[in-house]
Amino acid sequence: MVLMETTTMAMNRVQFQPGLSMAEFIRGYGSERQCEQALIAARWPDGFVCPHCRDTRSSSFERDGRTYWQCCRCRRQTTVTAGTIFAATKLPLTTWFLAMHLLTQSKNNVSALELRRHLGVSYVTALLVKHKLMQVMADREQGLVLTGRIEIDDAYLGGEHPGKTGRGSPNKVPFIAAVQTSADGKPQRVCFKAMRFTKAGIQDWAHRAIDPDAVVVSDALPSVKAGLAAEVVRYHAIKTGSGRQAVLHPEFRNVNTVLGNLKTAITGTYHAFNFSKYADRYLAEAQYRFNRRFDLRSILIRLVHAAAQTRAYPASVLRLAEIR
Repeated sequence: MVLMETTTMAMNRVQFQPGLSMAEFIRGYGSERQCEQALIAARWPDGFVCPHCRDTRSSSFERDGRTYWQCCRCRRQTTVTAGTIFAATKLPLTTWFLAMHLLTQSKNNVSALELRRHLGVSYVTALLVKHKLMQVMADREQGLVLTGRIEIDDAYLGGEHPGKTGRGSPNKVPFIAAVQTSADGKPQRVCFKAMRFTKAGIQDWAHRAIDPDAVVVSDALPSVKAGLAAEVVRYHAIKTGSGRQAVLHPEFRNVNTVLGNLKTAITGTYHAFNFSKYADRYLAEAQYRFNRRFDLRSILIRLVHAAAQTRAYPASVLRLAEIR
């Protein structure tokens, strides 16, 4: 007897796109030389540029399987990883590329423990790799500005049980979720930001992340309402009530769906992590993947380009609650 999978709903083209298979990944990035060439193309697409004096003249040589460039002007030597997120790494580039592939192709999240098993490294190393790549995503998403129609809601995540739930809970981290929608009402891009719900905080975030000409809807939480009204001309505060009534409100269908998926992905993947300290980094990871979900085949090389342009972040810096 042959069992066949059947679907009762229309196929979602975004969810069912093929992406970059593991076989294709291995063919394209299975060797150290392939990864190094991809990183060189991402960092210096028009040819080598000295990171110290910006001169383009150089000579090159190999040492221990890695290419070194020597600037003809300042005579300094450098590698393609120097000064980037990969700086001073002892890991092969193939390990970094596999980590980037796993983090970008996963629909939800990949924990450091799971990453450790796939990469064959220690848990501490896997955790450091994951946080470095999440910081790349956070840096890349920092300048995002949402436009058009935007749904905004306040939310909470993290914390320990038992305890008070919802607003006012001392165990949970508050954050803002904003979803930009298309003309036909579908979610396009998202923006997440951990913050306290004060008028000043909301206003500062909206000034940087929301186009002043956007059409914004949110619930009637006073601090959110006051902060958005100060920055956005076409703003509508809607009383949604509480419980299921708020979740099913048609004006907030997209943001509630996104929030539901986000919470499921995070709570289903991470069982012990310091969300209160690293909330923005974990939120940036989800935001980065969501905003690039329309082309899963290109998301890896886009992350490689972002990583090649991201400055070095030592472990001591990544352990800070907030990076300036």
